[in-house]
Amino acid sequence: MLPLTRPADHPRLCPHAPAPAPRRSPCARASLRSRPRGLTLGRARPPSAGEGETETTAAVTSATSSGSVLSFLCPLLKFLGGGDPSQERNDIVEVTTSSLSSLARLPWGSSVSTSSENNANPSTSVPALQLYEFEACPFCRRVREAMTELDLSAEVYPCPKGSLRHRDVVKKIGGKEQFPLLVDASTGVTMYESGDIVKYLFKQYGQGKNPSFGLLESTILTGWVPTLLRAGRGMTLWNKAGVVPADKLELFSFENNTYARIVREALCELEVPYILQNVGEGSSKMDLLLRISGSKQVPYLIDPNTGFQSGDHRKIMSYLFRQYSISG
Repeated sequence: MLPLTRPADHPRLCPHAPAPAPRRSPCARASLRSRPRGLTLGRARPPSAGEGETETTAAVTSATSSGSVLSFLCPLLKFLGGGDPSQERNDIVEVTTSSLSSLARLPWGSSVSTSSENNANPSTSVPALQLYEFEACPFCRRVREAMTELDLSAEVYPCPKGSLRHRDVVKKIGGKEQFPLLVDASTGVTMYESGDIVKYLFKQYGQGKNPSFGLLESTILTGWVPTLLRAGRGMTLWNKAGVVPADKLELFSFENNTYARIVREALCELEVPYILQNVGEGSSKMDLLLRISGSKQVPYLIDPNTGFQSGDHRKIMSYLFRQYSISG
């Protein structure tokens, strides 16, 4: 996939950038305080001569088909998934369906195959990677699995259906609402297409390794299973979402973790941006997690805006919907 040039009038994509105006589409640390608070993206490399065509006909057809499927599943799964996501849930059902989702995607997104130098000192730097995605999307899941295997951290900007902010940003960056979208501030690369993104990440940060066997090919077979089992959680914006945190939350997680999935779904439904610290088995960031939380268990959420910290997914869920929902 070719790099896309960032529009000249695009606002800075940094932790404190003002949010774009709301859209009307009905569905469309302890804080790590030593981190710098601002990050402005470098301009993407322009395409070279003869590189005007960014997608093949097959890629366009695939993207259109997957978009149509998600458009159909959006209202259906929202109906099957029940109503208010902020209400107390049956934890047995939640954990069971999330565990089955993890089984469907084993072994991808659980352990580190190679640790990138990009994460040599994650406690003192803002991640260079920015990922625009939504939790229920199987193609976004493919990219998050690759990031776990590469031990990469990223700024995540959830883009649920009905997004109030981040989908507008995606259109300004790349010209279309398509997910996932990756921005790599360290190289100036911006790209769509999950397969191309995975190949890019391994080429740039994989130290010569290729994607693990089946990672790319399996998405079409089992990538939809978590979306179906979880009844579309992490797909659409909650109607009481809208509170924007001043500073990004921080989540220690790995893609195929049963409990972390439930938390990421909530962050997506609330459209709350966060720093994703992937800590799969063998992660270079495991010692950092141990120092902060006293445990190697995930998920572990830190909200620098309030000082909240927890490794209990139920407490995290309750906190998120209480803190980042519009009352009334």
